[in-house]
Amino acid sequence: MGFRIQNNIAAMNAYRNLNIADTGLSKSLERLSSGYRINSAKDDAAGLAISQSFRADISSVKVAQRNITEANALLQTAEGAMTSVGDILTRMKELATQAASANVGSDNLDKVSDEYNTLVSEIDRIANSTKYAGTALTTGSFSAGNTSDEWDAIANIYDATFSTAATGNYTVTSSGGVLTITKDGVSESETLTNASGTAGTVQFSTLGISFKYTGAMVASVAAAALAAADPVVTAGSTAAFQIGYENDSVNSQLGVTIDAITSSTLGLAANNINTAAKALAALTTIDNAIETLASSRAEIGAYQNRLTYASANLSITLENFTAAESTIRDVDMAAEMTTFTKNQILIQAGTSMLAQANMSPQQVLSLFQ
Repeated sequence: MGFRIQNNIAAMNAYRNLNIADTGLSKSLERLSSGYRINSAKDDAAGLAISQSFRADISSVKVAQRNITEANALLQTAEGAMTSVGDILTRMKELATQAASANVGSDNLDKVSDEYNTLVSEIDRIANSTKYAGTALTTGSFSAGNTSDEWDAIANIYDATFSTAATGNYTVTSSGGVLTITKDGVSESETLTNASGTAGTVQFSTLGISFKYTGAMVASVAAAALAAADPVVTAGSTAAFQIGYENDSVNSQLGVTIDAITSSTLGLAANNINTAAKALAALTTIDNAIETLASSRAEIGAYQNRLTYASANLSITLENFTAAESTIRDVDMAAEMTTFTKNQILIQAGTSMLAQANMSPQQVLSLFQ
């Protein structure tokens, strides 16, 4: 072999391998101490980008879960008010039953009527004071679509709702109990029915319009009033819960409409039982109000059930997203410890070999003896 002292190739080779082992040891120490396989973009640029996207989605899913929890609290607040109104309606029916009986004298009838009137006022107070974070819940303004003030002002009609895309001018005509709505050349007709004084909902599915009516609604009168108040709908805010992590109003939001529970919505009024004849008629009115209220509570229950399933789905999504992000970004501690041990041994061996390589040129001195 050649004896050279200007360039010690063996030492350079040992030093290069020693640097490689030292870099690997440092990287292993970083991964083992942080728990992450990717600590900077240079570790895995593509993996970092993918895992960062997962991290953002995971954080958004967690917020969506909190939204669902708060949404349930909001709905429970509204249902609590409806429960109280339901208790009041039960008492009002007791009073109407008492007032309709001939054994009640005129003096007692006045007292019974006075209590009935105060209960009507209490229903309105509950409806107007039930709020969540400053937002009224049971006045009919908490809706999943645009609303028409013109239609909501019509007696025995409430919760007139237009889909979020249904903005513009509408032409409304009526013939008896048949209501026809036209917008942009598209017409849709529905027959208003009110069999046996029951409440209900009218849905114009093509135009995305609906409204509800009380048991006191008269089809021909309501149709004529609706036709006389052609609505002009402008885009408004929507009552929607964000239950997903994407900008998707269909799949990531749940539109919610909470019915009004005011006395006018329920078809109730003061002085309805100040005579025996009125009290007898009020029994039907109160029954209709109880049915309307039960329907509103059922809608809230349906929303809560949907939120429960949405929450369960988000939990699964969160688990899977976290597993995917962990697979990409987290370090396999056992495998990394094996690499760490290997690099430790290589550093020890490299240090020893570098020392040996540095001693090799000294053999040249024997040539000078």
